Order: sequence, then C-alpha cells, then structure tokens
Amino acid sequence: MDKINWGIIGCGDVAEIKSGPAFQRIEHSSLQSVMRRNGEKARDFAQRHNVPHWTDNADDILLNEDINAVYIATPPSTHLDYALRALNQGKHVYLEKPMALDAMQAKKIRNAVAANKGKLTVAHYRRKLPAFLKVKTLLEQKKIGTVTHVDIQLLQSRKTDIVAASEANWRLNPEISGGGYFYDLAPHQIDLMYHYFGPVQESVGFSQPSGHHTKVEDIVNGIVQFKNGVQFRGLWNFNSPPFNNTEQCTIYGTKGSIAFSFFGDQVHLTSQKGNETFSFKNPKHIQEPMIRATVDYFVGKAENPCSAEEGLLVMKVMESLMGRTS
Repeated sequence: MDKINWGIIGCGDVAEIKSGPAFQRIEHSSLQSVMRRNGEKARDFAQRHNVPHWTDNADDILLNEDINAVYIATPPSTHLDYALRALNQGKHVYLEKPMALDAMQAKKIRNAVAANKGKLTVAHYRRKLPAFLKVKTLLEQKKIGTVTHVDIQLLQSRKTDIVAASEANWRLNPEISGGGYFYDLAPHQIDLMYHYFGPVQESVGFSQPSGHHTKVEDIVNGIVQFKNGVQFRGLWNFNSPPFNNTEQCTIYGTKGSIAFSFFGDQVHLTSQKGNETFSFKNPKHIQEPMIRATVDYFVGKAENPCSAEEGLLVMKVMESLMGRTS
C-alpha cells in the first residue's frame, strides 16, 4: 500500500481545524469522503475543505473499496462499532481518544486489531508536538537526574475553554462520553506519562460528582506507581471557580524539575545550572504531526506512533483512577 485514501466518520468540531485538513497536506495521503449524520453539515464541510464526496451514512465509507483508512472522530459511544466494522472490512483506523466508553470495549478493539489485517493508531497526538518531544528529550538526557515523582493539577470551571466546543455538550453525558471532562482530557495526560515512564505497576484513585446537577464524576484524585519506580499523583476538578483555574504538570528529579502545561507551548527547566524556558509553536492543524506518523505507519515506513495496546492501557488507568473496575 503506497497511498492512504481516507474517509472521516464524524466531521464535526474536532475535524474542522485540529485534524481534518491535515489529511490532505501529507504525502501519500488523500481525504476522499466525509460523513456526518447531518447531511447538510457533511456537505458544507466537504465543500469548504475540497473533499470530493460526503455522506450521512457511515456505510458509504466503510463499504467503499477505494477508501483504505478511516478516521473515527465521533463521540466515544460509537467508537467500538465503527472501529470493529472498519477493521473487519480490512481498513486501517485512526481512532480518536478516549479509545472507547470503557476498558472492556477498548480490549475488544485491541483484539480485533490482532485478528484483522488493518492497522490501528490511537490519536494521542501530543506525543508528536514539539513541547512534549522536548520534555522527552530532557528526560532522556537526564537534565533533572533520575525522575522521582510527577504532580498534575487540572482545576477548571464547568465552562472551561480547554474543552473543544460542541453544539450539544455530549461530554457531560456519560452514556456518550464515558465519564465527563475527565474522560475527554485525562487521556492526553495519562498517555504522555506512559510515553515518558513506561509500564504501570499499580494505579488507584477516587472520584465523585461535586453536586446533584451532574451525572458525571467531575472530581478525580489518583496515584500511579510505574514499574521503573516513578510515582505519580493527579488531581482533576471540573467544577472549580474560575479564579482557581490551574493546569500544570511538574516532573521532579534528583537534580531538578520540568514544568509544563498540556495546553501550552512552553517547557520550564529548573536545574543546578538555574532556570531555562523553551518556547514552541504548534502547527495550525495540531494533529498533523501525529497523522503524518500514522500515514507512515500505514504505508509501512515507520512504527506505530500509538498502538491499540497503549490506548487500552490508558483506559485501564483512567478507570482505576476513578475507582471503577471493568
């Protein structure tokens, strides 16, 4: 396979700028069709982004023999169905996070990848952004010595602007999202921790709604022990007053620390030599580097940038931090 012909299932808010246009900007990649249940909105997307075909029926993409890869950008409640159907048709899959509604569904997707010819990459795109690549480099260069522990705090109001806008806020419906804003945002943080520190030995946590007005747990507090000895603690609160808004990750080592925001463009290094700040500029289509790596993997030129097995691990940790079992 030397050309990836894409179909997008779910050409909504995420696909508009963050990902959709990137499929046409990458070598060996072409966006052929887009699908949305609202046909008029699918047509509008296709016309504005110069996509040849549009549809309101996912089967038009899943059964199209000219399309060999599918980007599933729908809410998590439909990930399992679309991923299994695409894989069973022999197509490759680029799957939005969180991978599924829960770890049990994610395991079914992982097993389907193993049983079919199609490849699958999970869209944990921060792995390929310059700021987070810099963090990985600093860690590998031992700029802060041996890492001992990590602290994440993410405190946001219920109308936080770090969550992608949508016409209907499905993220607060657990039957669609799996678990509120935590399920939408925590995959980015947990995946990067795994990407930096490797396999998890144990994870545990607690979660609860902060009032009767919500059906989802919007306060989550958890700890993780990595097999290499690094310890992690995280606190997520999505019903915090705006003046308490905090979004910070600090990695502590025996010789310093690294601090950064998951939604920012700077990395701060504190070491025996003093303080240093590195600034970066993200691409306009922020998923483009990850999509490029995914295309290279699909055509056989590179390793998988984020496997189904890794996506499943993230789901398992998320559930354990929420005090759930699956």
